[in-house]
Amino acid sequence: MIFDFLGPRKKAVIAMAHIGALPGTPLYDADGGMMKLIDDVVGDIEKLQKGGVHAIMFGNENDRPYQFEAPIASVAAMTAIISAVRPMLSVPFGVNYLWDPAASVAIAVATGASFAREIFTGVFASDMGVWSPNAAEALRLRRNLHRPDLKLLFNINAEFASSLDSRSIGLRARSAIFSSLADAILVSGPLTGQPAQASDLREVREAIGTEVPLFANTGVRLENVDDVLSIADGCVIGTHFKVDGSTWNRVDGGRVSRFMDKVATLV
Repeated sequence: MIFDFLGPRKKAVIAMAHIGALPGTPLYDADGGMMKLIDDVVGDIEKLQKGGVHAIMFGNENDRPYQFEAPIASVAAMTAIISAVRPMLSVPFGVNYLWDPAASVAIAVATGASFAREIFTGVFASDMGVWSPNAAEALRLRRNLHRPDLKLLFNINAEFASSLDSRSIGLRARSAIFSSLADAILVSGPLTGQPAQASDLREVREAIGTEVPLFANTGVRLENVDDVLSIADGCVIGTHFKVDGSTWNRVDGGRVSRFMDKVATLV
């Protein structure tokens, strides 16, 4: 079992429901407004659930350029959108506000999510500058908001960034579990939609054993899912489920169904 909310399955597919650019961000569609953001994500959720994904994670992927501290307006907007679509959800859901751990936890708690994903630990050189998240703040917030059951998924090698930590990725994974109480470890590729190195996945698997679940966080697709799931307990998928495999397009239901049909043959 990976997490209680995922039931007895041994492998899990978490699909991204990418919310469009939020109010106040450079790419926000002011003409479409909040209703367009809601309508678009509703369409994606319908296709993801029909295709059989095991869980859905909401993310603000298009709030480019990204920020380390979430503006109040963005937190309010993302919370409102998730709350509006929650009644249609038939699978567990999670939250990831890029790139603010405390905001991710706050939105997750406010919406009743089962999990939150973020860069909680480490120091990175990134497109946004030096990146040094505060895991302690996020975990204390989870405690103070009385959601000890909220699972925190630690992405340990950030996209759009390079670690300034000289330790091996396996050691960083073990350290995140020991020192920062990670509920799961996620391994990413260098950019959204690009796969994690198989050697990184294997090293982390060997380092953490079965102590906590391991997920491939980016770049999983029909062609490599069998290799990925032979190592990891699950994967997070956004780009591969989109029309033409483009991150910024809406979800393609056919892609979802074909992928989940293959996953069913592997587990």
